[in-house]
Amino acid sequence: MLPPTTSAVPQPLKSPQPLTEAPTEALKRIQWLLTDVDDTLTWQGTLPAQTLEALTQLKEVGVHVIAVTGACAGWCDQIAKLWPVHSVIGENGAFSMQKNRQGFHIESTLPMATMKHQQAQLLEALKELLRDYPDIDFANDQAFRYCDVAINIGQDRDAVDRDTCQELLARIRQLSIEGHKVKATQSSIHINVWIGEHSKQVTSEQLLLQQLSQESLPLEHITYIGDSLNDESMFAWLPMTFGVNNITRWLPQLRAKPSYITVNNGGYGFAELATLIVQAKQ
Repeated sequence: MLPPTTSAVPQPLKSPQPLTEAPTEALKRIQWLLTDVDDTLTWQGTLPAQTLEALTQLKEVGVHVIAVTGACAGWCDQIAKLWPVHSVIGENGAFSMQKNRQGFHIESTLPMATMKHQQAQLLEALKELLRDYPDIDFANDQAFRYCDVAINIGQDRDAVDRDTCQELLARIRQLSIEGHKVKATQSSIHINVWIGEHSKQVTSEQLLLQQLSQESLPLEHITYIGDSLNDESMFAWLPMTFGVNNITRWLPQLRAKPSYITVNNGGYGFAELATLIVQAKQ
Protein backbone atom coordinates (compact mmCIF):
# COMPACT_ATOMS: atom_id res chain seq x y z
CA MET A 1 0.00 0.00 0.00
CA LEU A 2 1.46 3.35 -1.01
CA PRO A 3 1.86 5.91 1.80
CA PRO A 4 0.21 9.28 1.23
CA THR A 5 2.68 11.88 -0.06
CA THR A 6 0.51 14.99 0.08
CA SER A 7 -1.16 16.42 3.12
CA ALA A 8 -4.51 18.08 3.60
CA VAL A 9 -4.64 21.66 2.37
CA PRO A 10 -6.03 23.86 5.17
CA GLN A 11 -9.14 25.59 3.92
CA PRO A 12 -10.28 29.00 5.17
CA LEU A 13 -13.35 29.09 7.39
CA LYS A 14 -15.48 30.98 4.90
CA SER A 15 -18.89 30.46 3.42
CA PRO A 16 -19.07 28.61 0.11
CA GLN A 17 -19.86 30.61 -3.02
CA PRO A 18 -22.58 29.80 -5.57
CA LEU A 19 -21.54 27.29 -8.21
CA THR A 20 -21.86 29.95 -10.91
CA GLU A 21 -18.86 31.74 -9.36
CA ALA A 22 -16.51 28.80 -10.08
CA PRO A 23 -13.79 29.98 -12.54
CA THR A 24 -14.06 28.46 -16.00
CA GLU A 25 -10.30 27.97 -16.23
CA ALA A 26 -10.27 26.01 -12.98
CA LEU A 27 -13.15 23.83 -14.19
CA LYS A 28 -11.31 23.22 -17.45
CA ARG A 29 -8.29 21.83 -15.56
CA ILE A 30 -10.32 19.13 -13.78
CA GLN A 31 -9.27 15.63 -14.84
CA TRP A 32 -10.45 13.64 -11.82
CA LEU A 33 -13.84 14.21 -10.21
CA LEU A 34 -14.25 12.34 -6.93
CA THR A 35 -17.81 12.16 -5.67
CA ASP A 36 -19.86 10.94 -2.76
CA VAL A 37 -22.85 8.76 -3.74
CA ASP A 38 -25.81 8.86 -1.32
CA ASP A 39 -27.61 12.22 -1.64
CA THR A 40 -24.84 13.49 -3.95
CA LEU A 41 -25.36 11.28 -7.01
CA THR A 42 -28.73 10.07 -5.76
CA TRP A 43 -31.64 11.99 -4.33
CA GLN A 44 -34.40 10.74 -2.04
CA GLY A 45 -33.30 7.15 -2.54
CA THR A 46 -33.21 7.12 -6.33
CA LEU A 47 -30.66 7.76 -9.09
CA PRO A 48 -31.97 10.59 -11.32
CA ALA A 49 -31.67 10.17 -15.07
CA GLN A 50 -29.78 13.47 -15.07
CA THR A 51 -27.05 11.93 -12.90
CA LEU A 52 -26.47 9.00 -15.24
CA GLU A 53 -26.40 11.33 -18.25
CA ALA A 54 -23.95 13.64 -16.45
CA LEU A 55 -21.60 10.73 -15.67
CA THR A 56 -21.68 9.71 -19.33
CA GLN A 57 -20.96 13.24 -20.55
CA LEU A 58 -18.04 13.63 -18.15
CA LYS A 59 -16.52 10.38 -19.41
CA GLU A 60 -16.90 11.56 -23.00
CA VAL A 61 -14.85 14.72 -22.31
CA GLY A 62 -12.12 12.77 -20.51
CA VAL A 63 -13.00 13.42 -16.88
CA HIS A 64 -12.40 10.34 -14.71
CA VAL A 65 -15.09 9.98 -12.06
CA ILE A 66 -14.32 8.06 -8.87
CA ALA A 67 -17.20 7.30 -6.52
CA VAL A 68 -16.01 7.69 -2.92
CA THR A 69 -18.67 6.44 -0.55
CA GLY A 70 -19.57 4.89 2.76
CA ALA A 71 -21.78 2.44 0.88
CA CYS A 72 -21.40 -1.31 1.30
CA ALA A 73 -19.24 -3.59 -0.86
CA GLY A 74 -22.33 -5.05 -2.55
CA TRP A 75 -23.52 -1.63 -3.68
CA CYS A 76 -19.99 -0.64 -4.77
CA ASP A 77 -19.67 -3.83 -6.85
CA GLN A 78 -22.75 -2.81 -8.81
CA ILE A 79 -21.55 0.78 -9.29
CA ALA A 80 -18.08 -0.28 -10.47
CA LYS A 81 -19.45 -2.83 -12.93
CA LEU A 82 -22.45 -0.98 -14.39
CA TRP A 83 -22.05 2.79 -14.01
CA PRO A 84 -19.84 4.97 -16.27
CA VAL A 85 -17.22 5.57 -13.55
CA HIS A 86 -13.48 4.97 -13.44
CA SER A 87 -13.54 3.19 -10.06
CA VAL A 88 -15.22 3.08 -6.66
CA ILE A 89 -13.85 3.55 -3.14
CA GLY A 90 -16.19 1.98 -0.61
CA GLU A 91 -16.98 1.84 3.09
CA ASN A 92 -15.19 5.16 3.66
CA GLY A 93 -11.89 3.96 2.23
CA ALA A 94 -11.72 0.29 3.24
CA PHE A 95 -11.28 -0.87 -0.38
CA SER A 96 -11.36 0.17 -4.01
CA MET A 97 -12.98 -1.57 -6.97
CA GLN A 98 -12.29 -1.10 -10.66
CA LYS A 99 -13.54 -2.73 -13.84
CA ASN A 100 -11.26 -2.40 -16.87
CA ARG A 101 -10.14 -4.38 -19.91
CA GLN A 102 -8.07 -6.67 -17.70
CA GLY A 103 -11.06 -7.64 -15.55
CA PHE A 104 -12.55 -6.69 -12.18
CA HIS A 105 -10.13 -5.74 -9.42
CA ILE A 106 -10.51 -5.23 -5.67
CA GLU A 107 -7.80 -3.77 -3.44
CA SER A 108 -8.30 -3.55 0.31
CA THR A 109 -6.35 -1.56 2.88
CA LEU A 110 -6.10 -4.63 5.15
CA PRO A 111 -6.30 -8.36 4.32
CA MET A 112 -9.95 -9.40 3.95
CA ALA A 113 -9.70 -11.94 6.77
CA THR A 114 -8.41 -9.24 9.13
CA MET A 115 -11.19 -6.84 8.20
CA LYS A 116 -13.89 -9.48 8.66
CA HIS A 117 -12.52 -10.47 12.07
CA GLN A 118 -12.44 -6.87 13.26
CA GLN A 119 -15.91 -6.26 11.84
CA ALA A 120 -17.30 -9.20 13.83
CA GLN A 121 -15.80 -7.79 17.02
CA LEU A 122 -17.28 -4.38 16.24
CA LEU A 123 -20.72 -5.84 15.65
CA GLU A 124 -20.75 -7.45 19.08
CA ALA A 125 -19.64 -4.24 20.81
CA LEU A 126 -22.18 -2.11 18.94
CA LYS A 127 -25.04 -4.53 19.57
CA GLU A 128 -24.42 -4.01 23.27
CA LEU A 129 -24.25 -0.23 22.91
CA LEU A 130 -27.45 -0.05 20.83
CA ARG A 131 -29.40 -1.69 23.65
CA ASP A 132 -29.63 1.86 25.00
CA TYR A 133 -31.20 3.04 21.71
CA PRO A 134 -34.11 0.66 20.97
CA ASP A 135 -35.26 2.74 17.98
CA ILE A 136 -31.89 2.51 16.20
CA ASP A 137 -30.56 -0.55 14.37
CA PHE A 138 -27.93 -1.56 11.84
CA ALA A 139 -28.30 -0.75 8.15
CA ASN A 140 -30.26 -3.24 6.06
CA ASP A 141 -27.19 -3.80 3.87
CA GLN A 142 -24.89 -4.77 6.76
CA ALA A 143 -24.57 -8.33 5.45
CA PHE A 144 -23.00 -6.97 2.25
CA ARG A 145 -20.19 -5.05 3.98
CA TYR A 146 -16.52 -6.11 4.02
CA CYS A 147 -15.18 -3.92 6.79
CA ASP A 148 -17.37 -1.40 8.57
CA VAL A 149 -20.56 -1.52 10.58
CA ALA A 150 -23.28 0.88 9.45
CA ILE A 151 -25.90 2.18 11.88
CA ASN A 152 -29.06 3.38 10.21
CA ILE A 153 -29.94 6.98 11.15
CA GLY A 154 -31.90 8.02 8.07
CA GLN A 155 -32.22 5.41 5.33
CA ASP A 156 -35.85 4.36 4.70
CA ARG A 157 -36.78 5.59 8.17
CA ASP A 158 -37.45 8.85 10.01
CA ALA A 159 -34.17 10.65 10.61
CA VAL A 160 -32.62 10.28 14.05
CA ASP A 161 -32.34 13.68 15.75
CA ARG A 162 -29.01 15.50 15.78
CA ASP A 163 -28.40 15.33 19.53
CA THR A 164 -28.87 11.56 19.61
CA CYS A 165 -26.51 11.13 16.66
CA GLN A 166 -23.86 13.25 18.37
CA GLU A 167 -24.22 11.29 21.62
CA LEU A 168 -23.99 7.98 19.79
CA LEU A 169 -20.92 9.10 17.82
CA ALA A 170 -19.18 10.19 21.02
CA ARG A 171 -19.87 6.88 22.74
CA ILE A 172 -18.72 4.85 19.73
CA ARG A 173 -15.44 6.78 19.53
CA GLN A 174 -14.68 5.80 23.11
CA LEU A 175 -14.67 2.11 22.18
CA SER A 176 -11.52 0.06 21.74
CA ILE A 177 -11.36 -3.36 20.05
CA GLU A 178 -8.31 -5.55 20.71
CA GLY A 179 -6.26 -2.43 21.39
CA HIS A 180 -7.46 -0.63 18.27
CA LYS A 181 -9.23 2.71 18.57
CA VAL A 182 -12.64 2.65 16.92
CA LYS A 183 -13.32 5.23 14.16
CA ALA A 184 -16.76 6.60 13.30
CA THR A 185 -18.20 9.19 10.96
CA GLN A 186 -21.69 10.36 10.03
CA SER A 187 -23.21 10.56 6.57
CA SER A 188 -26.68 11.69 5.61
CA ILE A 189 -28.09 8.19 6.27
CA HIS A 190 -25.61 6.20 8.37
CA ILE A 191 -23.10 6.29 11.15
CA ASN A 192 -20.20 4.26 9.77
CA VAL A 193 -17.90 2.53 12.26
CA TRP A 194 -14.59 0.81 11.52
CA ILE A 195 -11.11 -0.09 12.70
CA GLY A 196 -8.10 1.04 10.68
CA GLU A 197 -6.34 4.14 9.41
CA HIS A 198 -8.19 4.37 6.11
CA SER A 199 -10.51 7.23 5.22
CA LYS A 200 -12.06 8.70 2.09
CA GLN A 201 -9.10 11.04 1.70
CA VAL A 202 -6.31 8.55 2.45
CA THR A 203 -7.57 5.85 0.07
CA SER A 204 -8.42 8.38 -2.65
CA GLU A 205 -4.87 9.66 -2.55
CA GLN A 206 -3.39 6.17 -2.67
CA LEU A 207 -5.58 5.18 -5.62
CA LEU A 208 -4.70 8.32 -7.58
CA LEU A 209 -0.98 7.85 -6.92
CA GLN A 210 -1.26 4.33 -8.33
CA GLN A 211 -3.23 5.45 -11.37
CA LEU A 212 -0.92 8.36 -12.19
CA SER A 213 2.32 6.55 -11.24
CA GLN A 214 3.60 9.73 -9.58
CA GLU A 215 5.12 10.56 -6.22
CA SER A 216 2.86 13.59 -5.76
CA LEU A 217 -0.48 14.66 -7.14
CA PRO A 218 -1.42 17.75 -9.17
CA LEU A 219 -4.24 18.81 -6.85
CA GLU A 220 -5.51 21.47 -9.25
CA HIS A 221 -6.56 18.59 -11.57
CA ILE A 222 -8.58 16.88 -8.84
CA THR A 223 -11.84 17.92 -7.22
CA TYR A 224 -14.56 16.50 -5.00
CA ILE A 225 -18.30 16.93 -4.50
CA GLY A 226 -20.20 15.80 -1.42
CA ASP A 227 -23.14 16.42 0.86
CA SER A 228 -22.38 15.58 4.49
CA LEU A 229 -20.11 15.54 7.54
CA ASN A 230 -18.07 12.55 6.38
CA ASP A 231 -16.90 14.58 3.38
CA GLU A 232 -14.98 17.08 5.49
CA SER A 233 -11.55 15.47 5.01
CA MET A 234 -12.02 15.76 1.26
CA PHE A 235 -12.98 19.43 1.51
CA ALA A 236 -9.86 20.02 3.61
CA TRP A 237 -7.56 18.11 1.25
CA LEU A 238 -8.33 19.65 -2.14
CA PRO A 239 -8.03 23.34 -3.11
CA MET A 240 -11.35 23.48 -4.98
CA THR A 241 -14.35 21.40 -3.94
CA PHE A 242 -18.12 21.41 -4.30
CA GLY A 243 -21.20 20.68 -2.24
CA VAL A 244 -24.66 19.85 -3.49
CA ASN A 245 -27.32 22.16 -2.09
CA ASN A 246 -28.49 19.74 0.61
CA ILE A 247 -25.15 20.13 2.41
CA THR A 248 -26.34 23.55 3.59
CA ARG A 249 -27.79 22.20 6.85
CA TRP A 250 -24.39 20.71 7.79
CA LEU A 251 -22.29 23.81 7.11
CA PRO A 252 -22.32 25.07 10.73
CA GLN A 253 -20.70 21.78 11.82
CA LEU A 254 -18.01 21.77 9.11
CA ARG A 255 -14.68 23.47 9.72
CA ALA A 256 -13.52 22.68 6.19
CA LYS A 257 -16.30 23.61 3.79
CA PRO A 258 -16.77 23.16 0.03
CA SER A 259 -15.66 26.05 -2.15
CA TYR A 260 -18.91 26.19 -4.13
CA ILE A 261 -22.48 24.97 -3.70
CA THR A 262 -25.00 23.98 -6.36
CA VAL A 263 -28.55 25.31 -6.63
CA ASN A 264 -30.18 21.88 -6.64
CA ASN A 265 -30.05 18.90 -4.30
CA GLY A 266 -28.34 15.54 -4.72
CA GLY A 267 -27.91 14.16 -8.21
CA TYR A 268 -29.58 17.19 -9.74
CA GLY A 269 -26.89 19.38 -8.21
CA PHE A 270 -24.20 16.97 -9.41
CA ALA A 271 -25.60 17.34 -12.93
CA GLU A 272 -25.27 21.14 -12.59
CA LEU A 273 -21.57 20.80 -11.85
CA ALA A 274 -21.06 18.26 -14.64
CA THR A 275 -22.67 20.62 -17.15
CA LEU A 276 -20.28 23.44 -16.22
CA ILE A 277 -17.23 21.14 -16.43
CA VAL A 278 -18.29 19.77 -19.81
CA GLN A 279 -18.91 23.29 -21.13
CA ALA A 280 -15.50 24.41 -19.88
CA LYS A 281 -13.83 21.42 -21.56
CA GLN A 282 -15.55 22.13 -24.86
